[in-house]
Amino acid sequence: MAALPLEQALVLAALLFALGLAGVLVRRNVLYMLMSIEIMLNATALAFVAAGARWAQPDGQVMFVFVLALAAAEVAVGLALLLLLYRRFGTLDADALSELRG
Repeated sequence: MAALPLEQALVLAALLFALGLAGVLVRRNVLYMLMSIEIMLNATALAFVAAGARWAQPDGQVMFVFVLALAAAEVAVGLALLLLLYRRFGTLDADALSELRG
């Protein structure tokens, strides 16, 4: 089985990160924004694993586990906030939720 070159893995990670960033900036639905953040976190995890595999070090896989833990925490807190926002305002549109500003 041939290994994936580091440059190709990093280009894929950069494309995924750019896709996630575009999703955060363009979408107004908070749920889609959270999914775009998940794509960005997965892109960074891919970059860590690719770099770790390139230098034959387990550091990339260790960082991948940390990124997964961070993503799980983000999902738990984010979905709880989404449920509360939807119950209070009846929408998940970020522009409509601007009432939260003090």
